[in-house]
Amino acid sequence: MEIYLIIMLVLMICGSLFSLHAKDLLSAVISYGIVGFGLVISFLLLQAPDLAIVQVVVEIVTLVIMIAVIKDTTEEQNKQTASFSHFVYLLVLLLFTIAFYLAFEKVSGGLSPFGQHVTRMATAYTYGVNTTGSANLVTGVVFGFRAYDTLGEATVLFTAVIGVLTILRLKGKKGE
Repeated sequence: MEIYLIIMLVLMICGSLFSLHAKDLLSAVISYGIVGFGLVISFLLLQAPDLAIVQVVVEIVTLVIMIAVIKDTTEEQNKQTASFSHFVYLLVLLLFTIAFYLAFEKVSGGLSPFGQHVTRMATAYTYGVNTTGSANLVTGVVFGFRAYDTLGEATVLFTAVIGVLTILRLKGKKGE
């Protein structure tokens, strides 16, 4: 598993570096997406599907909004891109989709089948009411045992919403 994490880390670093040195915004956004989806696969490798789901949602929403903003650029910038560059973008997108699908299939094979529970973590929760003092076991687990995880997920979602609102607000001010 460590070798897969190292591969994902290297791909994420390469995507970050390429997004810094990309010639146009669309290439930068696509390579930025490599980082986010690499993080999804890393979360799945670490057997944290709840974090992977949050990251997928945030990544897709962010990429859709960023691409929509780029598509809304001036006509002069759109005329400068040649049809060959569109073919290259589609080819890179297709290759990335295939690679992401294959990696997702490989990683998700290590998860337990749907409906079967794994009790390696659940044994600590059996004493949840006594440990947390909460009458509701779900609330006790979420806020007692998994408080930092829940805070992290809420922070990711909050940051994504603030980012989207900032982009939309800046776009609205330019139009005024």
